[in-house]
Amino acid sequence: MSATPLVSGLDLPIPGKTQLIPPLLGASVTDLSAWVQQQGQPAYRGKQLHEWIYQKGVRSLADISVFPKQWRAEVAEIPIGRSTIHHRAVAPDGTIKYLLRLADGQIIETVGIPTEKRLTVCVSTQVGCPMACDFCATGKGGYTRNLGRHEIVDQVLTVQEDFQQRVSHVVFMGMGEPLLNTENVLASLKSLNQDVGIGQRSLTVSTVGIRDRIRQFAQHHLQVTLAVSLHAPNQALREKLIPSARPYPLEDLLTECREYVEITGRRVTFEYVLLAGFNDLPEHAWELAKCLRGFQSHVNLIPYNPIQEVDYKRPNRDRIQAFVNVLKQQQIAVSVRYSRGLEADAACGQLRASK
Repeated sequence: MSATPLVSGLDLPIPGKTQLIPPLLGASVTDLSAWVQQQGQPAYRGKQLHEWIYQKGVRSLADISVFPKQWRAEVAEIPIGRSTIHHRAVAPDGTIKYLLRLADGQIIETVGIPTEKRLTVCVSTQVGCPMACDFCATGKGGYTRNLGRHEIVDQVLTVQEDFQQRVSHVVFMGMGEPLLNTENVLASLKSLNQDVGIGQRSLTVSTVGIRDRIRQFAQHHLQVTLAVSLHAPNQALREKLIPSARPYPLEDLLTECREYVEITGRRVTFEYVLLAGFNDLPEHAWELAKCLRGFQSHVNLIPYNPIQEVDYKRPNRDRIQAFVNVLKQQQIAVSVRYSRGLEADAACGQLRASK
């Protein structure tokens, strides 16, 4: 991880204090070692605690058999920070959508996406989402609160345990806008990298674009992938899809993205949902190419995944290919991402916190 500190001053729980006890999940081995010593235990118990949390998936300190029985009883009520699986839905392609119940009863979604060589987890960063994108099921349900670092890391551990397979990649593309929860997103990135053991370049953070947040995110000099949900080649069209785009012109967003490339040396991925007859015409592709010409970037085209609330349609393959051809002619790196988990309502844009 970057030498620049992502979080500092972690307030770990103190036995005997029942009010607002922060969970242990997301804490580093250094933090945990310091904490156990505060409780009169030897420092090596911090390493044991770290192993039981991140490798063994323990859900209660009372179950850590290598700890003294008396101390286990004293700290039994301190939360580790694990959720419970409220519901799981399996799509024919093997993708699994999970509804996870959090400690306060809120429900979030996460998705496990297996392929032959990898297991990707799509994590949520908020309960609901305040961005209200017109084509997205999550935005239709409104916003409740940010997720804590432990609630983000927990999603990865839950999928890993259920699949009985090591998670190789994590994409922050579930419910919520990650850059409206930057502190906890940065803390969870650090934990996923250093504690769970997932390489930075296997982590992707997606954002619809919040003024100044991409610039701030770049200052951490991470090697993660930044994915920007663009979805339109001009401001007028983008505002129809993304209400939050109104006070944040596309030109300003692209300027921040260029600064991100300069600061980090990493290219930006632009996500573009193709909506039949709305933003999928050849002239839209030409306009998009003009925006991105000379940009160190990659375009992910995502054929629309239907939701009940709106009447957008997915373009046919000929329309999709025509869009791709224009971008390639203009030397724009592009690929088409056909979403997994469509039948389980687990595809891009389909997540909602209900069963």
